[in-house]
Amino acid sequence: MKTRMMLLAMLGAAYAGQVQAEEFRIEMLNKAADGRIMAFEPAVVRAQPGDTITFVATNKGHNSALMKGGAPEGAESWKGKINEEVSVTLSEPGVYMYQCTPHLGMGMIGAIVVGEPANLEAVKGIKYPGKSKAAAEKIFAEIERGG
Repeated sequence: MKTRMMLLAMLGAAYAGQVQAEEFRIEMLNKAADGRIMAFEPAVVRAQPGDTITFVATNKGHNSALMKGGAPEGAESWKGKINEEVSVTLSEPGVYMYQCTPHLGMGMIGAIVVGEPANLEAVKGIKYPGKSKAAAEKIFAEIERGG
């Protein structure tokens, strides 16, 4: 009886230690609910290593691509095709800055924070053209608030 109880307790502890990876959905939109045009919704996602992010082509003419210099060291890059859904599983902790390639200058960028934003200063150093500079400042403020 003691052996069975001990075995059940060990199995319960092992199961409790397992963490299920989450899946997040980011829509690529012509207009977000808050009035932003050419936008990812939400603009900032907080995830954990192993979580999967799916970019959904809700409106036509958009893609999702990792920005040059926009990821933690060792992270894999991605570049989705226009009008196509793309899913990425992120394993390296840090900030991932991504863009809609045709609408970068219009401010269509977003961020995924995986764990702690250890490389935040590095991604702040990326050159953000046109309206993406103001969008990046809002994103960085949200990351720093922890919200």
